[in-house]
Amino acid sequence: MDEVLEYAIKLRESGKQEASNKLLLELAGNYPENPQVNYQCAWSFDVLGKEEKAVPYYEKAICLGLTGKDLEGALLGLGSTYRTLGEYQKSERTFLKGIELFPANYAMKAFYSMTLYNLKEHQAAMEILISCLVQTSTDEDILVYKRALEFYSDKLDETWK
Repeated sequence: MDEVLEYAIKLRESGKQEASNKLLLELAGNYPENPQVNYQCAWSFDVLGKEEKAVPYYEKAICLGLTGKDLEGALLGLGSTYRTLGEYQKSERTFLKGIELFPANYAMKAFYSMTLYNLKEHQAAMEILISCLVQTSTDEDILVYKRALEFYSDKLDETWK
């Protein structure tokens, strides 16, 4: 099973998403309780733009005890997929769980900020995005203004007259 799973991942990575998805669906049918198989199957649907089909595989992989970087990827993938499907509350809950478990994942926070935008929580979305920017940027022009950006990130509606 592991060799077939690795082959399916290599197919996806080499641009053969349909073939990868077909193989992963077979594996999911044969190994329905394997969290890694479910995660990879979900991912294969996501890259095909079939987000609705990805959701149950993400959910199952997480419930089956996916761990480590794979759990981190699954939470990011599921949260993002929920958002693209307009399920903003589910997206928010998923991202909050992901951020709690993986606080150093700035991609998770950036995707979460998009969900907050969809929930009309623009202030919080901008604060998170600005924080991600200043924490991860190596751009000299950003770094020069790091303190100012951090200061203003939660004061976007304030004026000083």
